Amino acid sequence: MIILVTGVAGFIGMHTALRLLKNGHSVIGVDNLNSYYSPKLKEDRLNLLSAYPSFTFYHGAIEDRSFIETIFKQHSIGYVVHLAAQAGVRYSLEAPQAYVDSNITGLLTILEMCRHYPVEHLLFASSSSVYGSNQSMPWHEGQGVDHPLSFYAATKRANEAMTHSYSHLFAIPMTGLRFFTVYGPWGRPDMAYFKFAEAMHSEQVITVFNEGQMYRDFTYIDDIVHGVVELLDKPPQSQEITDTSELDPALSHAPWRILNIGHEEPVLLMDMISKLESLLNKKALIDWQPMQPGDVLATYASNERLRTLIGPLPKTGLDEGLAAFVSWYAKWRHQ
Repeated sequence: MIILVTGVAGFIGMHTALRLLKNGHSVIGVDNLNSYYSPKLKEDRLNLLSAYPSFTFYHGAIEDRSFIETIFKQHSIGYVVHLAAQAGVRYSLEAPQAYVDSNITGLLTILEMCRHYPVEHLLFASSSSVYGSNQSMPWHEGQGVDHPLSFYAATKRANEAMTHSYSHLFAIPMTGLRFFTVYGPWGRPDMAYFKFAEAMHSEQVITVFNEGQMYRDFTYIDDIVHGVVELLDKPPQSQEITDTSELDPALSHAPWRILNIGHEEPVLLMDMISKLESLLNKKALIDWQPMQPGDVLATYASNERLRTLIGPLPKTGLDEGLAAFVSWYAKWRHQ
């Protein structure tokens, strides 16, 4: 396969591309290497990928249509894994335009390319954030997601609607993946576990919201990548729907679907901090703060639909996953 991976220098993008390269595929990677967090970390990720002759990298923004179209013209791209996005819940309160540029305009560019240069399957990153204030758990794809609590979540919900319209109009097979709190080696420094590890290692204060009484469905990166790669050659099919009285919001007559991909086991934030304390042999110094706008109290995935397609995820435990992260972090920070 020749596979385009957008956001290839990102956390999930790098790991996905690496797995595809190891499986013998050709990967075309795109990333704008922005400064939302350390460009050095992104460059270090790219260095891993560049060791493979079947990897080709293009530096640029996905919202630049002429740039992206040049790539589609030069390569016979069969599959697209669209992971490029402006991430972060809290940052979306500060810089909403960046989210429109990357998450909305950028996706439109990719959709237009898949329309004019047909592909076998487009997988795109959604987020567990779209569930917003939904209190019925575990979260499953048949639930409504019309009340996002952050602008980031709103752009991801918009992505799901945009892709459905293009799939319906142009018969493009698409799968949206609602990722749940992805963590692990080479992770994002803006994520809580990474920020906490850095601060605790330096014996600095960490900020914990809502007295730590929040639950997250921490999902290890290798498990996420397993799901993405297994789904790649399983595009959804068009189907006839006769009863339209209760349409499932995550399924369609079009070749389009939405799937959760999580660990299915929420963990109390304070338990995660305790595990980091043990691994780092450091006591956390905590600045307690109230609940922040845009945050949710808990995330909890049901992977039932995913299992029917690819079987169960590997489900790496938090102890093992955090240990792998801390081991990587200790080596990376001394480079």
